Amino acid sequence: MKMISDCSNAMSLSRSGDPLNTSVDEVYHFFGACILMSCIRYPTIRMYWSKALRITAITDKFTRNRFFRLRGSIKVLIDDDVPEDLRKRDKFWKVRPFLDRILQGCKSQNRPECASIDEQMIPFTGACPCRQYLPMKPNPVGIKNFVCATADGIVLDFDLYQGKGALLEQVEEEEVGLGLGGLVLARLCQTLHRGTKVYCDRFFTSIRCVEQMMKKEMYITGTIMKNRLAGAKEKLASDKTMKNTGRGTSSELSTEDGKLCVVKWYDNKPVLMMSVVHGTEPEDTCQRWDKKLKEYVTVSRPSIVREYNLKMGGVDLIDRMISYYRMSARTKKWTMRMLMHFTDLALANSWLLYRKDLAICAAPKKSIMQFLEFRTEMAMTLLAQHHGQGSDADLSKQSEEEDNSNQGKKRSVTAVPHVSVRRRANAHLPEMISLKNAARCRVAGCTGRTRVRCVTCKVFLCLQGDRNCYTAFHT
Repeated sequence: MKMISDCSNAMSLSRSGDPLNTSVDEVYHFFGACILMSCIRYPTIRMYWSKALRITAITDKFTRNRFFRLRGSIKVLIDDDVPEDLRKRDKFWKVRPFLDRILQGCKSQNRPECASIDEQMIPFTGACPCRQYLPMKPNPVGIKNFVCATADGIVLDFDLYQGKGALLEQVEEEEVGLGLGGLVLARLCQTLHRGTKVYCDRFFTSIRCVEQMMKKEMYITGTIMKNRLAGAKEKLASDKTMKNTGRGTSSELSTEDGKLCVVKWYDNKPVLMMSVVHGTEPEDTCQRWDKKLKEYVTVSRPSIVREYNLKMGGVDLIDRMISYYRMSARTKKWTMRMLMHFTDLALANSWLLYRKDLAICAAPKKSIMQFLEFRTEMAMTLLAQHHGQGSDADLSKQSEEEDNSNQGKKRSVTAVPHVSVRRRANAHLPEMISLKNAARCRVAGCTGRTRVRCVTCKVFLCLQGDRNCYTAFHT
């Protein structure tokens, strides 16, 4: 937060000449407000400062104009300090310090025996350095992120996709010949312990990649495309034969040394899987929906399918947790989109760890906070941050100056309050004077004549017709 505060102030002063004058506390408050807005959703951000729907936890910290200015000025590094070669090598250099801090927290987690690797999409439709389109994803347009996670959904490592060349620089020489999926596996398996069982989908799986990872004692299990099996697919049972046999039919094929196994299982359609540690045995049964009978039927299931279904859903789980309360405020800046997404990722990771720790301690379920309550508590904690820097007075003064700079704009004239309400405020009351003392209204541009004068200010003001200068003058 100190780094964000210093960089934002320096960049604002160098670019526009107008100092931002933010502080560490205000950066805490900004992120707390963004998290709270994701928990209490309004159609537009401006509604959080409206009189009817305002949330005092946010409005007490900064004005609406101050919030929007912070949102457009947040920086995590000073652009001029980044060398040109680093800018060409890293497309996400503008947010790299923030990503490294989140990645540091992910890599500090305990490494389990099983992990899954899959793609994640950061939704963003604006201009960005490396935008991708994946039609089968819930958010098809955005920035692609390769994630390594546990079966419980805890993120262990991630790597933003910015071309095959960036991956080649991070892997060893013998892995250069692998495809894109193999390079991603090699990169994300670097932080895993030897002997880890890795589960992935068909985008990453190939025979050469599995054999290469086996040399590093990384045991891959995943679905595989039939065009990557070479002549092995001809030795397996055909689709027509398995369909005639019925659902639950499986066919197995292994290499001569028995280290690599390919299983073909027919459910609604044939599924090809490859593994180093699992095979067909021991088989079990599962309940599957039958469209013709319109009921659940019992189907035989190989061991490799059962283990894959149990261990592969970690990345999908963290995606679902992020999508529930995503900080999805509309923005054209990809840097802000990235900061919001990885803050959401850190919050989801934290809640999963919190729930796991309390489960180990055998805490009652009622005492465990739900994800929404966890995010709300985190937001209120950030909004309550105060390090005694004496910056509150400066921030309130700056907010007043920003508001005063907008007073030159034409403001709508409000109606006169009821007489019972006006009498309660004894500071400024209208005083009726005699007709001979009537004078022109003192408000610039008004040509009306009036017999109303403010008791305190002693200023003649117009209080007639559609123009209400008395109320406009005192508001």
